[in-house]
Amino acid sequence: MTDETTPPNRPVSETAASTPGGIALWIVLPIGVLMLAFIVLLATRDTNETGLTIVDLDGELAPPIVGTTIDGDAFDLDDLRGQFVVVNFFQTTCVPCIREHPELISFHEAYAASETATVVSVAFDDQPANIREFFEDFGGDWPVIAEDTGPMAVDYGVALVPESAIVAPTGEVIEKLIGGVTRAQIEQVIAEWQAGDA
Repeated sequence: MTDETTPPNRPVSETAASTPGGIALWIVLPIGVLMLAFIVLLATRDTNETGLTIVDLDGELAPPIVGTTIDGDAFDLDDLRGQFVVVNFFQTTCVPCIREHPELISFHEAYAASETATVVSVAFDDQPANIREFFEDFGGDWPVIAEDTGPMAVDYGVALVPESAIVAPTGEVIEKLIGGVTRAQIEQVIAEWQAGDA
């Protein structure tokens, strides 16, 4: 009498491998091993070999930000010497960029009138129409550069948005902040620089 669960003349292991669960295991297992090996490789790899250039601008003269704003005005970062400038790299579809935007507005509104500090936004791989809509929806009244911004992002070492560089009145970069910023963070960076410069 033959066992009906196992076809005659067929090993049990072969039968298990041909069941849907067995086939899935043989597919998932190699993928899991490859993913684990990839994670280990990334975790142990020297950061100098990843292909990402880490740009340390702290204390260096800020790279140029020169272009035409979305309003059609000429802009040059050097024209803002004498005040602090938050150079903010962003993208309209970036959720952390949307979250930090009210903080930038609060900072700008607190200092722009006295010309002690301001904000300039540099759009990262975005369209002028989307950027105009973003500022209409969320507010913000400062220069926004939208075209030919790739070289600027490279000069500032921007890998992911949002990123902000705080520029001193002297034109040097005080600190680069990765990720969304708050008004309090920006003010702290400025206060620490002022205390050290006194």
